[in-house]
Amino acid sequence: MTEAPPSPLDMSRLRTPIGPRRADQQWWNTQRGSAMPFQRYQRSGSRLPDKLTDRTWPAKSLVSAPLWASVDLRDGNQALSSPMDIERKSRMFNLLVRMGFKDIEVGYPSASDADFSFLRTLIEQDRIPDDVTISVFTPARPELIDRTFEAIEGADRAMVHLCNATACLWREVVFGMSADEVQQMALRSAEQIARRADAVKGTELRFEYSPETFNVTEPEFVLQVSNAITSLWEASPDRPVTLNLPTTVETDSPNVFADQVEWMHRNLEHRDAIILSVHPHNDRGTAVASAELAVMAGADRIEGTLFGNGERTGNVCLATLALNLFSQGVDPQLDFSDIDQIRRTVEFANQLPIHPRYPYGGDLVYTAFSGTHQDAIAKGLAAIDRQAARAGTSSIEVPWDVPYLPIDPKDVGRTYESVVRVNSQSGKGGVAHVLKSAYGLDLPRGMRVELARLVQQVADGDGTELTSRELRAIFVETYLDFERPRLLLKEFQRTGEGDTTNVDVLVVHGDGQEKRLVGSGADAATAYADALAGTGLAVEIAEAHGHVVSDGLGTRYAAYVQIRLDGTSWYGAAIADDEQSARLSAVTSAVNRAQA
Repeated sequence: MTEAPPSPLDMSRLRTPIGPRRADQQWWNTQRGSAMPFQRYQRSGSRLPDKLTDRTWPAKSLVSAPLWASVDLRDGNQALSSPMDIERKSRMFNLLVRMGFKDIEVGYPSASDADFSFLRTLIEQDRIPDDVTISVFTPARPELIDRTFEAIEGADRAMVHLCNATACLWREVVFGMSADEVQQMALRSAEQIARRADAVKGTELRFEYSPETFNVTEPEFVLQVSNAITSLWEASPDRPVTLNLPTTVETDSPNVFADQVEWMHRNLEHRDAIILSVHPHNDRGTAVASAELAVMAGADRIEGTLFGNGERTGNVCLATLALNLFSQGVDPQLDFSDIDQIRRTVEFANQLPIHPRYPYGGDLVYTAFSGTHQDAIAKGLAAIDRQAARAGTSSIEVPWDVPYLPIDPKDVGRTYESVVRVNSQSGKGGVAHVLKSAYGLDLPRGMRVELARLVQQVADGDGTELTSRELRAIFVETYLDFERPRLLLKEFQRTGEGDTTNVDVLVVHGDGQEKRLVGSGADAATAYADALAGTGLAVEIAEAHGHVVSDGLGTRYAAYVQIRLDGTSWYGAAIADDEQSARLSAVTSAVNRAQA
C-alpha cells in the first residue's frame, strides 16, 4: 500500500507549544509556553517623559469629524508595486474631490517625473477646486525642496510638507548623526522652504512638518524640534502650521499613542497656531483605534488612505474612520453613499483588491449566512417597517436599530438582497427574508420552517451558496409546479348567502376525469375543502394567509394555506390574478403535496 505524502502542515516549521505554563496562569487556561523568540521584542515602558496620571482622553467621545487628509496619491502610491499612471491618479483625485476631501496630498514631485507631471497637469488645467488645498511632500534635502517648489508654481493654494526622521534608531543607524545634527538639518530645510515661499507670487502657501518616527522618538526631543520649526515658520492662528505626528512603524498599543499625542497637545508652544495631525500606520492592526484615540487626545487632523493602502500593513483607513463616525450619528463630512463605486475606483487606481470582509466596503460585510443572524436581521428590518408605518413616514426616517447591522446598507448604496444570502448554514429567517426582499413573498412561519429544511438539503448537497433565483425555483417546484398533479382546479364559481360562502367547482383528476363539486363554508377556501369531500378527501383548513404581490407580471395575489388530511398537515401556495383564485389554488397545491 502506498503511503500518503506528508501534508504541507507536517512539513512546516510549526512547533506546537509544549513549554511551561506561567506561574500566574489559571487552571482553566491550558496554553503552554511557545518556542517563539519573543524575548527579542521586549521594549521599554511608555515613551513619555513622565506617565500621564491626569490624562483626559479616556473620558472623551468622538462628536465631530476631524480634518481628513488623503495621502492616497503620495504615501499610498509609494506603496504600490505598480505606481499609478496619470489616468489612475486622475481617477483617484476626482474621486477624492467628489467625496468632499479638502486636504489632498497629491504627490512627491521631486521623486519621479510621473508625480511632477501629474501635479503640473492639475495646476495647468485648473482642476483643483478653490476650497481644496493640495499638499506636496519633500524630504529634508535642498535639491528636492527646490524641485518641489518648481512643481507647485502657479497653484492657487498649496501646502509644502517637510519630513525627516527623528528617532534615535534612525539617527544612529540610518543617518549616523547626533540629535543636534538631525535638528539642524530639519531647521535648515525649514529655512529654505520659508525663503522659497517668500519668493512665490500668487499662491497661498502653508507648511506642514512631520517628525517621522515620532512614536519612537524621545518626547522632549521631538517637542523641541517641533517648537523650533513652527516658530521659524512664524505659525499664527490665521496662518497655522500643520504638525503631523506619524506612527511610522506602529509599535505600541493605541492608548500609548493617545498619551503621546495628549502630551504633545498640552506642551506645544503656540498650540492655537498649530493644526495637530496624526498619521497612523497599521503594523499592529490597530491604526483605526490609534487614530480615534488620538483625536480624543487633542488631534485636529488625520492623514490616511481610502481602504488603508500603504507600506507594509498600510496606512489608517479613512473609510473605516469616517463610517465609524457615521454609525454613531456623527456627520463624517465625506460622502460614502456609493461605497461600491468608491471601492471600484480605488481598486482600479491601486490595482489591489479590497477583501470581501473589509469594514463597510467589502462584498460580504452586510451579509449574513448564519441562520440565527438572518432571522434577527429579518425581524429587525420588519420592525423598522412597522415603526415607519405607525408614524406614517418612510423607513429612512426611522432611527436605525437592527441586529448585526451597525448601519443601513442602503445608506451606502447597497441593497437588502445582499444582506442575507443562503447556504447550508442558513435558517428559516434567511430563506424567508430573501424571498420577501427579492420577490415580495411573505411566507407564514410554518412554511418558512418547512421550506428552510428543503433549502438546506439542496445547499448541503451542492456545498455552495444559493442565489435568490435558485431559492425561488425551490419554492416554485415545491408548491406551485407539479410534474404529475393528482388534482387540478379547472374553474369555479363563488356565491354568498349571509355568512356562508358557496362554491361550484370543476376539478380534473390525474387520470383526466373531470368532476363538478359543490360545497359551502365560512369562506371560499373552506367551501372548496367541503366540496372536495365529494372526491373522498376529508380536507380541513388549519390556517390561511395571503397578500398582494407585485412582480414582472403585474400586481397579483399570493395565498398560503395549511390543510390537515388523513391526520397530517400540509402547506400549499399559489399566485394568481385575484385573491379567490389564489386561495383555492393554494388548497389544491396542498392536496397535491399530500397525495404525491
